[in-house]
Amino acid sequence: MTTIIHLPGNADSLLILAHGAGAPCSHPHMNAIAGALADVGIGTLRFNFPFMDEGRRRVDKIEVCLDAFDEILKHARENTSAASLFIGGHSFGGRMSTHYMAERNAPDIQGLMLFSFPLHVAKKPDTKRALHLPDIERPLLFLSGTRDALAEPDLLEPTVGKLSNAKLHWLETADHSFKILKRTRTSTENVYAEAARVSNEWITSLS
Repeated sequence: MTTIIHLPGNADSLLILAHGAGAPCSHPHMNAIAGALADVGIGTLRFNFPFMDEGRRRVDKIEVCLDAFDEILKHARENTSAASLFIGGHSFGGRMSTHYMAERNAPDIQGLMLFSFPLHVAKKPDTKRALHLPDIERPLLFLSGTRDALAEPDLLEPTVGKLSNAKLHWLETADHSFKILKRTRTSTENVYAEAARVSNEWITSLS
């Protein structure tokens, strides 16, 4: 299993950060997320699912992905000393992290951080991928772009709103890969810095 750890010296929290379906844990988007989180004192441990390490385009079955989370969490517990442990990821990786917590519910996980949660397939809006979310006993943070084609706002907002322990933050003009529209985005804050800032504020609110 390929792993990448980014652990700043002041990190009290460690996020197990899983990649999306189309790119590995070393992708520039994943680097940007991890770097921004490190800037606010949140460490990350990234890993590749088996299909990515083996060069297959088709993603692994859910159970295989959950086993991968078991493996990386064991690695994190044995090799790091962060006070708080979180789980999450970008797109597919974030979705698999929600299945992990719904089905296996690791007791030491403090919460889930979901970057561009893929609520539905592009141009096929529905909420079937959210049916298991009420089974999660830990707090959830959704960080989604207002232009994300895989999470239409009029579907994601009420879906998250039905969860008693979830927060949704909209990244203005960002798409599924956090690409923004500079001409129409009113905020001057870097989108990755914004996501990291909100993540840090959310973690602080849990204590």
